[in-house]
Amino acid sequence: MNYSIRNMTEQDIHPVQHVARTSWNNTYEGIIPLEIQNNFLEAAYNDERMMQRLQHSHIFVAEADGQIVGFANFSPVNEAGKMELGAIYLFPAYQGNGIGTALLQKGITDLKGAKEIFINVERDNLVGKTFYEAKGFEVVSEFDDDFDGHILKTIRMVLNV
Repeated sequence: MNYSIRNMTEQDIHPVQHVARTSWNNTYEGIIPLEIQNNFLEAAYNDERMMQRLQHSHIFVAEADGQIVGFANFSPVNEAGKMELGAIYLFPAYQGNGIGTALLQKGITDLKGAKEIFINVERDNLVGKTFYEAKGFEVVSEFDDDFDGHILKTIRMVLNV
């Protein structure tokens, strides 16, 4: 499959919002009630919040078949060489084609000084958990997360780079 990875621009906000919504609804069906998913997506991916993300974090998009099919959102690297991977989301039809790996690698390559990348993943998100394990992430802790009144079992993982 042919795809490309690049920095996100302001013009990409609506396609990225569409990827986030589609990916979340597919991934968390049966795990997180739809109303809670929608509340989160509206708060975390509204236009204003997306502009803040563009200005204060690093977002890479994946394009294939003439459209944005995925994205990854990284925090800046801190003084200790640590950063957060806030999200890697792909349209379900594009998963398993190396795009998620390419997005992760883009962050590792472009964000100089990173020594550790942290991610939080919901325990029942088997696709996400399997992906991160395959990339070398290791579990550092597990905790309950009150997500808008719904308790999630969250796994914190780290990748040493």
